[in-house]
Amino acid sequence: MIPASTKRATLAAILFLAAAMPAYAHVGVGTTSSFAAGFAHPLSGLDHMTVMIAVGLWAALKGGKAIWAWPLAFVGVMLLGGGLGMLHVPVPFVEPGILASVVALGLLVALAIDMPVSAGVAVIGLFALFHGHAHGTEVPENAGGLDYMAGFAVATALLHGIGIAAALGLGLRFRRLVRAAGAACAAVGVGLAFGVL
Repeated sequence: MIPASTKRATLAAILFLAAAMPAYAHVGVGTTSSFAAGFAHPLSGLDHMTVMIAVGLWAALKGGKAIWAWPLAFVGVMLLGGGLGMLHVPVPFVEPGILASVVALGLLVALAIDMPVSAGVAVIGLFALFHGHAHGTEVPENAGGLDYMAGFAVATALLHGIGIAAALGLGLRFRRLVRAAGAACAAVGVGLAFGVL
């Protein structure tokens, strides 16, 4: 049984992260050539945080192998997408894909969609490609970008972990609250798409 204090701390962390405002998530503002900049980047935009936490929530709802496979798929494919962006390999529909990921992953959690782990990997991987590509294109020409991408990967994994911990910490008794968090994620995506957030 998870202590009540741990549950409250987890919820507080989620609320704190969700309260952050988007801050130049995909416009190349600021330095993108250090580990610290890469680590801070996922915390700079509501789209990043909601998607990454939603992946963790959905993985925990599924349970089993999904708890490690889905976050690992996101981080791995995100790094691949980052490499493609750094090499200037075009990927169509990156920004619409990122917005779609916020809505779609939120709905997958809200509706507690149960799909095979491999299908979840494919869905998550597609969205991770868009996120990674957007960040890879932001790395300056004169910077290797590896430190930045390492920082981004670590922060992403931690956000996945927050989602997993929140869902597991709340347990089955509070499954509706986890699903409500998914609905909030989808609402954030709609708000971003229409320029409300």
